[in-house]
Amino acid sequence: MNRNKIEQVFNLREKVVLVTGAAGLIGSRFCQVLAQAGARLVAADIQEQKVGALVQDLQRSGLKAQSFPTDITSQESVRALLAQIKEQFGQLDVLVHCAAMDPKFDKVNKQKQTVGFEEYPLELWQQAMHVNLTGTFLCVQEAARLMVQQGWGNMVLVSSIYGMVAPDQRIYAKGFFKPPYYSVSKAGILGLTRYVASYYAGKNIRVNALSPGGIYHDHDELFVREYSNRTMLNRMADVSELEGALLFLASDASSYMSGANLVVDGGWTAW
Repeated sequence: MNRNKIEQVFNLREKVVLVTGAAGLIGSRFCQVLAQAGARLVAADIQEQKVGALVQDLQRSGLKAQSFPTDITSQESVRALLAQIKEQFGQLDVLVHCAAMDPKFDKVNKQKQTVGFEEYPLELWQQAMHVNLTGTFLCVQEAARLMVQQGWGNMVLVSSIYGMVAPDQRIYAKGFFKPPYYSVSKAGILGLTRYVASYYAGKNIRVNALSPGGIYHDHDELFVREYSNRTMLNRMADVSELEGALLFLASDASSYMSGANLVVDGGWTAW
């Protein structure tokens, strides 16, 4: 394959790409790389100020990006987002769905995360499922509606290795554990990926999942050591190491993939 062909299959120039959870650790990095790849970026997040600041930084660098405050658990909010995309751009080429509750960033419920499974609060389980699964369903459903109308589309849904295997609770500090909602909701993302991919078989709409392993983000030294010992590469990932996988799934480089799960985990699940 010559250089021009390689550049063509990975080309995202002028593609309209929606990133949900754009203010998060992964989502914000994905926004940057997609905009740098030439996409017309739509950054959506419930954190209006944070996503607005992200987009302003991208715009100052001469990149094409806009922010849309969105509550993914609200059907009205998600529908309004997709209506704005259709009105402004006329199309949606790629949905990159990152939005989710993650216990590491859930400062409001931090104390509740320390209780064991037997005492885990029902309200926290329900809240997380509402965001991580119902929110994903709403975003995928509305994106699919537009993609069916236009006759093409591509979706990348971010899952986790904990959607594939159980968390090793032994690596977490005493008094804290990986909560049940995380594994269950991330496994649900994989099920939804396969379902939607098969539902739109033959409709020129592709749906794939991306499952990262542990990404270093101010973790304590003990956890980093314990986690790293479980991986074949003997370290946690840097968020930048997801960029290649994202560009592959979001572009035509993955044109013969649908219903698949791309795992980027340093070998954690291959032992």
